[in-house]
Amino acid sequence: MNPKEPWYELKNAIRFEGERVYVLDETRLRGPALDPLVYAAVFGEGEERAAARALLWELGQALGIRPASIHDLYMARGRGETSANWTVPAMNLRTLTYDMARAVFRAALSRNVGAMIFEIARSEIGYTDQRPAEYATVIIGAAIREGYRGPLFIQGDHFQVSAKKYASAPDEEVQAVDDLIREAIASGFFNIDIDTSTLVDLSRPTVPEQQRMNYELCARFTRVIRDLQPAGVTISVGGEIGEVGGQNSTEEELRAFIDGYNASLPDGMAALSKLSIQTGTSHGGVVLPDGTLARVKIDFDTLERLSRVAREEYGLAGAVQHGASTLPPEAFHKFPEVGTAEIHLATAFQNYLYEHPLFPAPLREEIYAHLHKHHAGEWKEGKTEEQFIYEVRKKALGPFKREIWNLPEDVRAEIRQGLEEQFRFLFEQLGVTDTADLVARYVQAPEIHKTPADFGAEKALSISEGLAD
Repeated sequence: MNPKEPWYELKNAIRFEGERVYVLDETRLRGPALDPLVYAAVFGEGEERAAARALLWELGQALGIRPASIHDLYMARGRGETSANWTVPAMNLRTLTYDMARAVFRAALSRNVGAMIFEIARSEIGYTDQRPAEYATVIIGAAIREGYRGPLFIQGDHFQVSAKKYASAPDEEVQAVDDLIREAIASGFFNIDIDTSTLVDLSRPTVPEQQRMNYELCARFTRVIRDLQPAGVTISVGGEIGEVGGQNSTEEELRAFIDGYNASLPDGMAALSKLSIQTGTSHGGVVLPDGTLARVKIDFDTLERLSRVAREEYGLAGAVQHGASTLPPEAFHKFPEVGTAEIHLATAFQNYLYEHPLFPAPLREEIYAHLHKHHAGEWKEGKTEEQFIYEVRKKALGPFKREIWNLPEDVRAEIRQGLEEQFRFLFEQLGVTDTADLVARYVQAPEIHKTPADFGAEKALSISEGLAD
């Protein structure tokens, strides 16, 4: 090994035999010597980056830390083989991903959690500068670092069709989502949420007609996913019937969508495992003029009713709640009580970082100056500066990714500790403690090997503006 290679410090912890890697010393592997390898997987270039990603992937394979689909567990829930009083947290880690994921795994290990999802949306891939291969290998690296073992559920969130782009160039927009699906699956994203709810047409006279474009295109993307999924894997696919931030969903819409979707699939093809609905939230929360968040009232009756219909009539795991991370703490225990299958959490973790007292003030000021310079056109009339900054600061996470990753270790350690407490609280409130055995009962993570050639140059992705998170 070359002393300049990022894995040189691991030389006594691992052994290479051909294209396979074997772990000799897990204790050393879980130490600081792993950190340069993860850093190279993110910020390395060319062959070094590809080799770092391949090594992290193979270490995961050797240790039983493998990407998997949650489909079979969700289907068991839909059949009534498990209770419905647990809600899977799907966590969008937009920045400082290695440290945030380490905090997740520490919290999970302390509560024996197996039912949890790491996800990133099409929009976030763009503005956070995290392509699927990077995201997946960083999550694997964090699991190795903290000693976590078991299936990893990595998810493409809001693989969404832009209504504006679709109206002007439908074939190009569909191809853009196809390309993203292909890249994500190749990177270990065995859970994908398709979002074609942007194409619901409320001007149509009947609900089935309003949902037609939504379910037909969702079914089309499902067929693409089924053609690409690895042997032995049934990728968990989610659909969506109402754009988050719009009017609350109804039973009629749910039935119209699922009936139309199922009829659009070939006989025998695995269908949806869950369905996202709208119940009164918005992504990132509603920001008041002073920069604080308004309290949002979720329609838990709708969530309970539609989750029940999804399970009892269609065999799905239930309904999915988006835009949940900025809700008040006392709201979270309600989700498992009403049978919610999954909730998506993102903005609160980003906020915790930006607002942490140890986050360097000069870096925050530099970031905000960047937002004023490059995103001034998004400052809507009537909005205060606090509202503007809150709404657009997520878009600085890509341009300042390296600076944030390079925060001093003592600062990152404090952030990890605070986030670990948040994740532990969420796991307890959502009822997913002691779910590791449940996951092991229903989920088989496939053994898939990769070489640096599988992590070569990435093709350009088309990320439209105005997509949901």
